Amino acid sequence: MNIRESTEQWEEAYLNPYAALSKNSKGRERDEEPCDIRTAYQRDRDRIIHCKAFRRLKHKTQVFLAPEGDHYRTRLTHTLEVSQIARTIAKSLRMNEDLTEAIALGHDLGHTPFGHSGEAVLNKICSQGFAHYRQSVRVVEILEKGGQGLNLTWEVRDGILNHRTSGHPATLEGAIVRLSDKIAYINHDIDDAIRAKMFVEEDLPECYTGILGHSVRERLNNLIHDIINNSYGKNEIIMSPDMEAAMQGLRTWMFRHVYKNEIPKAEEGKAQNMIAMLFTYYMEQPDKLPQEYRLLMEKGEASQERAVCDYIAGMSDSYAIVRFEQLFVPKAWKAI
Repeated sequence: MNIRESTEQWEEAYLNPYAALSKNSKGRERDEEPCDIRTAYQRDRDRIIHCKAFRRLKHKTQVFLAPEGDHYRTRLTHTLEVSQIARTIAKSLRMNEDLTEAIALGHDLGHTPFGHSGEAVLNKICSQGFAHYRQSVRVVEILEKGGQGLNLTWEVRDGILNHRTSGHPATLEGAIVRLSDKIAYINHDIDDAIRAKMFVEEDLPECYTGILGHSVRERLNNLIHDIINNSYGKNEIIMSPDMEAAMQGLRTWMFRHVYKNEIPKAEEGKAQNMIAMLFTYYMEQPDKLPQEYRLLMEKGEASQERAVCDYIAGMSDSYAIVRFEQLFVPKAWKAI
């Protein structure tokens, strides 16, 4: 018996009866020889961490576009916070922590530069539409490794696709990530907004904080405990009605006072115009796309619109700005 088989045996003996066991995975699109050390989900987690799209998250906006200062969240730090919350819940419920972590680390790989504002403009100008959760799946199935994709298990891809609010993950591990994503962004976005002096903790509605807690630390602790206490021993991941209603209410308040506020959105129009101009440029001159995206079109794996979206969505904020300047901003003439 090798190490992987020993781990699979341990999972069967120890994990929750409702957990997704590694040995029972529906598998990958392309069959592979199993690793002698890592389970299928451990392997998926490692592939995500080592892929290029994961590294680019460090330079992609969470809420505040190109913030000055080291302490504002980026898409990468958001992803790590989601992973930490999800793993804590999964471990406490004796769910499959490796599957949970893989889904959490991969859930935002398809996010555009400049956060949801970038996603919104691509969805508007692309006739085929654009959504980051579908793009995240596209990244791991096709775009990574020069068009080969990461060949992840079905369960990880399902969790990535269904992490959105309206999603319905097939595994409880995916359901954990779906809630952990909301817990993470609501609370760390409050923290960032307070840092940006948009409001102070005391400005948050008492009708929500009286239930959730009066600090980021309290809210995280209370929300995580609530999920664990209400889901323990059950074939579902749920919150108490009062806690869920308070979290949803605070989320709605955040949309009004933070996500649509003029402070984080001050440069949004410029960012969206920049993305729109890049999209138009590459639609008019597809030969200027990098070779890997032209190959997608040649092999019939992407229409021109989709290939252009693939390229732009993969850009970091800083790279999008550099490409825009190279294409549209005149350079000063210098005598030789």
